[in-house]
Amino acid sequence: MELYLTVAIIIIGIILFVRDYFSIDTTSIIIMALFIVSGVLSPEEGFSGFNHPATITLGCMFVVSAAVFKSGVIDGLSAKLIKIARINYFLALVSLCITSAVLSAFINDSAVVAILIPVALLVCREANISPARLLIPISFSALFGGTCTLIGTSTNILVSSYAEKLGSEPFGMFEFSLAALCLLTIGMTYIFIVGPILLPKRDLPDQAGLKKEAEKYMAEIELLNSCDDVDVSISESKLVNDFKVQILRIKRKHYRVYEINGETVLRESDLIRILVDPVNLAKLKVRKGLKVIGDKENVHDVEPNDKISANNVNPHEDKKIYEVMIPYGSELAGRSIKQLNFRSTYYASVLAIRHRKETITEDVSHVVLREGDMMLLFASEKAISLLTAEKLIVTLSEYQGRRVDYKKAIPALLIVIGVVSAAAFNITSILISAMIGSLLLVTLTILKPQEAYEAIEWKVIFMIAGVLSMGKALEKTGGSDIISQYIYESLGTMDPRWTLSLIFLFTFLSTNVLSSKAAAALMTPIVISLAAAMQVSEKPFLIGVMFACSLTFMTPVSYPVNTMVYAPGNYRFRDFLKFGTPLNFIIWVAASFVIPIFFPF
Repeated sequence: MELYLTVAIIIIGIILFVRDYFSIDTTSIIIMALFIVSGVLSPEEGFSGFNHPATITLGCMFVVSAAVFKSGVIDGLSAKLIKIARINYFLALVSLCITSAVLSAFINDSAVVAILIPVALLVCREANISPARLLIPISFSALFGGTCTLIGTSTNILVSSYAEKLGSEPFGMFEFSLAALCLLTIGMTYIFIVGPILLPKRDLPDQAGLKKEAEKYMAEIELLNSCDDVDVSISESKLVNDFKVQILRIKRKHYRVYEINGETVLRESDLIRILVDPVNLAKLKVRKGLKVIGDKENVHDVEPNDKISANNVNPHEDKKIYEVMIPYGSELAGRSIKQLNFRSTYYASVLAIRHRKETITEDVSHVVLREGDMMLLFASEKAISLLTAEKLIVTLSEYQGRRVDYKKAIPALLIVIGVVSAAAFNITSILISAMIGSLLLVTLTILKPQEAYEAIEWKVIFMIAGVLSMGKALEKTGGSDIISQYIYESLGTMDPRWTLSLIFLFTFLSTNVLSSKAAAALMTPIVISLAAAMQVSEKPFLIGVMFACSLTFMTPVSYPVNTMVYAPGNYRFRDFLKFGTPLNFIIWVAASFVIPIFFPF
């Protein structure tokens, strides 16, 4: 009975992952809760994912990565990278891809891509290169780089730690690096040769493009004495309810109204800057009681109507337009502008949203934000800095690298080298070395305790803790043994290389519809049981699962870094299919030969 419940809950989980009803971490926790409520797992077993070595190690590595970024080392590297990439397209492609791969081998790949996107966009603007020709290669290079070390991706840490708990030997820091470097070389060769041919050459979707799109909807109106909305609150006005306008600024006689919300009352002779779609703008032009002063104006001088914040964001400060992106793990994802009460909470006005392949400039308040979305904001520099510091956005409008703080950079780099070396030379486990490294960063004041806490991507932590329950349930109910036995009976007479190849194929196809962590949690206990049944080493299969979960290129939702470049690159879904599918099958075939060379059965 418990086995049937386990299968049913996993099927429900797969449907939730595919249909995207909830965020990935929420879906993972729902699955964990279902296992506990149904009795398949005890509360202790269900919540064991939170104290799993993979979860703790990953949390510590987030802290270590944050110290490197805060020191300004990456920004200093990026400034030099910009000088090289400006020369021509091919140099930009090679330099950005190699940088992405090298950094991702030791630092969280989502963070690496987040910092390289604005660098790439700056290069694109100055060298007149379409971002679509650079951002997918940066994303794919980060995925290749992440497979090269144990700490390169959370998937590697998850599979290694999970396998160790199931009785297998843990992987060393660089144990599978040679195999990964072979695949990286093949992948990079494909990107450098095929990229210039297959990658789209679309117009720049940069700051100017999104600004111009938004400016088509800008207008200024004056309320006359006969207007129905005079002495009416904004929330009850016909402007908002009938014409769907977004009020950006109110100029009243000789002063501006800075505090604007639904309760603000409109007055006669108010000059109102609005965002409105062309159809409703045409209706406003002929409506009695309104006078359209101008439209399609320069909006650089418009000031958002914000409340004075506890962080001393002054509404009288100069404001300008910023183009920003919602990064992976942002708390903005999964909620609408209205639910966030964005203007009052974050002291910025949302003018437009590039939501996957469409640009939305009307009814933006009801749009549910997703990771990878781009927004056009009216805000002060301080408000944008606060949003960036809280990891809610990544600024794309302009690149401003921080100066290297050598007092923090040198000790931070030494600690990172120590963390990697201790694990590489088997002095201690990666869990212990990462934990000690995190503590040193805090005790040496390289990071404040609050900064260390904020550095952890809790969404990823909860997601891993949740998906681990699937593997635990399969293991407890014997489901992994039954599935592995079925695979053994079907493929047991075949060469183990064919079995490895089919497992790799099934895993990377699954990862394109499931999260990589969910696929890894499901496949790890299955391949360990399969290896035992076949009486061969489990390491080739585990490496296959690691690589297959990370090297997924076919869709923009297969991995967070692919999602992050989707909107800034102005991509279409077919772009990933066209460029990523051949690469995925090339890597599948290559991995089937490469892995057994370094990890014999």
